[in-house]
Amino acid sequence: MRDSLWLYPAVETVHLLGLATLVGCAAAFDLRLLGVSPRLPARATGHHLLRCARGGFAVAAVSGILLFTSDPVAIAGNPAFRWKLGFIAVAGLNALRFHLGPFRTAEAWDLNLPAPPAARVAAAVSLTVWVAAVTAGRLIAYV
Repeated sequence: MRDSLWLYPAVETVHLLGLATLVGCAAAFDLRLLGVSPRLPARATGHHLLRCARGGFAVAAVSGILLFTSDPVAIAGNPAFRWKLGFIAVAGLNALRFHLGPFRTAEAWDLNLPAPPAARVAAAVSLTVWVAAVTAGRLIAYV
């Protein structure tokens, strides 16, 4: 794929669009949980934005695998790549914990009430690890 003039940049562009969709939608929902726009129903906002985030994740994952196959030995040995995967794993576990816990009771705090502390912590962790994952991904080219 690296030998093609256009293929690698095209796949990388798709990867960045997937990441932007994933992180943008997740961040918008995280901000809602942290108190921004409390009049938006948390449950409906979450269902809408997280569906988009899952689509972005699917695009980023498939394109990321394609990028990885361009030079798997070098990329697998890159510490920034390993950190990126670790941050993505933490984000996934955090999302699972959120969906199995605080999000199940969203009707109780859906409108004009602050999200429970566990939901706010999950939102802060989500924002932090996604920024860290994007940063680590960007550093792959330089480490």
